[in-house]
Amino acid sequence: MRKIQKAVIPAAGLGTRFLPATKATPKEMLPVVDKPAIQYVVEEAAAAGLSDVLMITGRNKRALEDHFDRNYELESALTRKGDAERLVRVQESSDLATMHYVRQGDPRGLGHAVLCAAPHVGDEPFAVLLGDDLIDPRDPLLTRMTEIREREGGSVVALMEVAPEQSHLYGCAAVEPTPEDGIVRVTGLVEKPEPGDAPSNLAVIGRYVLAPAVFAVLRETEPGRGGEIQLTDALQQLAADEKLGGPVHGVVFRGRRYDTGDRGDYLRAIVRLACEREDLGPDFRSWLRTYVASEL
Repeated sequence: MRKIQKAVIPAAGLGTRFLPATKATPKEMLPVVDKPAIQYVVEEAAAAGLSDVLMITGRNKRALEDHFDRNYELESALTRKGDAERLVRVQESSDLATMHYVRQGDPRGLGHAVLCAAPHVGDEPFAVLLGDDLIDPRDPLLTRMTEIREREGGSVVALMEVAPEQSHLYGCAAVEPTPEDGIVRVTGLVEKPEPGDAPSNLAVIGRYVLAPAVFAVLRETEPGRGGEIQLTDALQQLAADEKLGGPVHGVVFRGRRYDTGDRGDYLRAIVRLACEREDLGPDFRSWLRTYVASEL
């Protein structure tokens, strides 16, 4: 199987759940401690060996390109001040990967955003990473998914066990077990099923490794839930007919995931990551214990 080298990061959403903060600032640039959320995602792709990153952007997203570009004026100022530590941190974002950008002029859903990547990806398998899901680097989910794709072919999705009352928030998978622990065969997918209609408690989270055959399916996929072209609908067709592009497997993820797409989970992600930082954690945990004790 061909080795996966390209990652696609859809980042054209309006971030309406975070208004008014996202009126002029892309939601992907909101800081998680002291790095924008999108940098964690690019770092994850780079750590999995994906050195070619295409970001699908939209209007008012120029800050994303600026963040991953060099800032010679800032670097020069830090050099003159002898601030080597901050200089390294500033340069990290521009050295992570080879970055490319394309605009999704008409926001017609995740499936349409992925389809915008077709000219860049060509006939290669590729990964898709959603910026709302941050995966802890100590849990190399993407690396595991690329291994399964290179061994089994087809496409691979990341799955997570959710409570039944939360299934309507996700795309949920019908699956068959395999001899390998944590790996399932996906036989069907339903986008945000009604309560009680979910085929399982396994929900699709924001990591995919896709066969290039998905582009042909997406071109023929009609708008689905919400009037958008759903990636889940295309994957459903691939799972139902392997002749279209190979099987669809799922990796059941039980590691650390930070959901920054929801305001409450965004705050919890900041607290968790800050507590685990060597430079911030000790003082922050001490303050947090005192604060919680006094409030409760």
